Amino acid sequence: MSLFYKRITLVVSDLEKSLKIYRDILGFTVNSLEPSDDDSYSYPVFRIPKEAKITFCTLDSPEQNRTMGLTEVKGCELPRNNSIHMTASVIKVDNLKAAIEKIKTLGLETTESTTDGNDTFSFLEQAFVDFDGHLIVLYEILTN
Repeated sequence: MSLFYKRITLVVSDLEKSLKIYRDILGFTVNSLEPSDDDSYSYPVFRIPKEAKITFCTLDSPEQNRTMGLTEVKGCELPRNNSIHMTASVIKVDNLKAAIEKIKTLGLETTESTTDGNDTFSFLEQAFVDFDGHLIVLYEILTN
């Protein structure tokens, strides 16, 4: 059996604002960015109304092509969950403190940082909520 996790796709209201986080701060690079066809599979999968317009962007990490997707939806209001977060994307960064400082300049909600680990390594982690309410946990491996 083969198992490969292809990517996460986040539905966003403003692609350029989202790219300020994922491209400009976290360092993903844009692989592709194009309007979706009217019969895009994203409409039924994400339950997007047919009158909305979709733009799909894939992002590469240094280790993997198309690691993340951003689906911009225009023409309908996106729901915002202010309750318990149901999912989190966990992303390794090289300099957590610098990334969080830049994220804070965007006015985004952040948690306190914490240090954790196991017998093999320790890590520093801290979370933020992006412009559309997606919980993102960043972590940095610490040297023991």
